[in-house]
Amino acid sequence: MLRIRTLLAALAVAALALALVPLAGARAHRTIVFVKAKEFSFVLSTKSVAEGTVIFNVTNAGKLSHDFKIAGIKSPLLKPGKKASLVVKFAKKGKFPYLCTVPGHAAAGMKGVLTVR
Repeated sequence: MLRIRTLLAALAVAALALALVPLAGARAHRTIVFVKAKEFSFVLSTKSVAEGTVIFNVTNAGKLSHDFKIAGIKSPLLKPGKKASLVVKFAKKGKFPYLCTVPGHAAAGMKGVLTVR
């Protein structure tokens, strides 16, 4: 059952990513941020992005299960070695906190702030 849910989540992310492909002649700003989760921290490829669509490619490089939540959007719970992608549209500038929602993980340091400029 978990494999089916994971597959459905991956298909939903892929469908959403395809829906964001700009039409001919249109220009859309998209940024990719690589996120590595481990005990008990996140390492992001950048700490700031421009307004627009951001694709977060999350990899669990730890030994425990982790997830990644930002701007109200959360990845599935990722077992060690697993990956997921999140597509988030930032329509305004500001500071956006991110965290692991597994109980106790954010308190142990799995949190941070992404700046949208």
